[in-house]
Amino acid sequence: MRAMLRWLLIALALLALLSALALWSWGQLARRAQGPPAHALAPQPDATALDRLVAPLLAAHPDASAAALVTRNVQAFTLRAQTARAAQRSLDVQYYIWRDDLTGRLLKNELLAAAERGVRVRLLIDDMNTAGRDDLLLAMDAHPQLEVRLFNPARNRSTTLRRAIEMGLRFVSVNRRMHNKAWIADGRVALVGGRNVGDEYFDAAQQVNFHDADLLLLGPAVAQASAIFDAFWNSAEVIPLRALHPGAPAADAGQLQRRRSAWLQQARASDYLHQVQQAPPLADSLHGALRLHWTPQLRVLSDPPQKAAPFASRRAPAHWLMYDLQALLYSARRENWLVSPYFVPGEAGTLLFAGQAARGMDVRVLTNSLAATDVAVVHAGYLRYRPALLAAGVHLYELRRGSAESTYRMGSSGASLHTKAVVVDGQRGFVGSFNFDPRSAQLNTEMGVMFDDAALAAEVRAMVAHAMQPAASYGLQRDAQGGLRWLGTPDAQGTRQALDTEPDTEFWQRALVRVLSWLPIESQL
Repeated sequence: MRAMLRWLLIALALLALLSALALWSWGQLARRAQGPPAHALAPQPDATALDRLVAPLLAAHPDASAAALVTRNVQAFTLRAQTARAAQRSLDVQYYIWRDDLTGRLLKNELLAAAERGVRVRLLIDDMNTAGRDDLLLAMDAHPQLEVRLFNPARNRSTTLRRAIEMGLRFVSVNRRMHNKAWIADGRVALVGGRNVGDEYFDAAQQVNFHDADLLLLGPAVAQASAIFDAFWNSAEVIPLRALHPGAPAADAGQLQRRRSAWLQQARASDYLHQVQQAPPLADSLHGALRLHWTPQLRVLSDPPQKAAPFASRRAPAHWLMYDLQALLYSARRENWLVSPYFVPGEAGTLLFAGQAARGMDVRVLTNSLAATDVAVVHAGYLRYRPALLAAGVHLYELRRGSAESTYRMGSSGASLHTKAVVVDGQRGFVGSFNFDPRSAQLNTEMGVMFDDAALAAEVRAMVAHAMQPAASYGLQRDAQGGLRWLGTPDAQGTRQALDTEPDTEFWQRALVRVLSWLPIESQL
């Protein structure tokens, strides 16, 4: 027994040594590979089409920013494509996930087309989801007007095994990811919110599409988003893709062009492109089709990139986004509505919401049902807090997977919640990438828009109320014995059917999340 314990201690010490060496080695690489600093190109009064399009709006609303809530997924795709086509100076785009699918390829094509027009394009992607795609990104990076950088990348790019070993040894730092989402054109228009780039975020997926939300921004808020992008682009946590492939042969421009031709051919054969082509022109959207809310009380906020630093001494929690969100939530006096697809409130969050409800406030939380979630392990972290929240008077709603309300036009069979938003007292709120869970609070960098404007708050609140309707979500209740019931759609007499198990799930799904809920993994959710 003592011999086994001794060998176990030796193994653990060796693992700790290898982990320390991996962190040191990555740090050395990051210092050598740091890209040259670059900053957002300053807008001009009328140098580009976007300058001229936005200038009259800004002149009519000096010192104010505009925000338009974008909830329709096809519109969210169209606005990105249209602003890319209109850009003549710069495109700065920052995402956690960029899928290699129909919409992901179409937007890559827009970036390349912009670069070919002379637009400076900076593409910043978190490295967690780039495995096996370096060849395409390198081909894009080969264009003199387009640069690709990766957030917290793996050093090993060649094989899955070597990458997995490195990620295991560097787990303390690899586990920290850039969850920000921003699309900035000419420093004039920005889209900030919860959407990544991929079919499921733009209503192009056949199985499940996401309910999500962005804010389209004009005015000083765009400069704030650009400053956040620059802070990440120039940080020690970001490495140019080319630096991870020293000595790589020159990209085959002809092969990239053939790929692009195939992308466009695929798009022309899809019904999706027809929907996109029905969208109004960008000028019409900015001058009437979109509901612009002008207010000086709007801020674009983000965690600093150093939140992902491997050593705690480099992190500064006082500057983390979660404290701004906590201040917003604690400011509530009458009403606190929260939407979070991955909701793990922990003891502190449960005390906050339960205390507010106990004082008579209207506290509502919308999250995914087990059937709708795409991350079952997070649901396992959430379920343990449901009884206490309901007992205190918090209203819980869980999105239905297959209701008519949540069925998308492209033939998908279900929906999943991906919106992250807060509305407080019908006046203040937040829309962004921040989930109310330990991962967003402590591990990932997050980004979003904080606002104080009754009209914008009313629109966000209406979006949340619509998703909480019985046709879209289950309302949770406690029964007389303290168990849970899910209330479904009312029948002809107005009575809502009550279910006593997680709706639309199999026994094995419920058993799995129950077992997962016993594991000590909440800090990673």
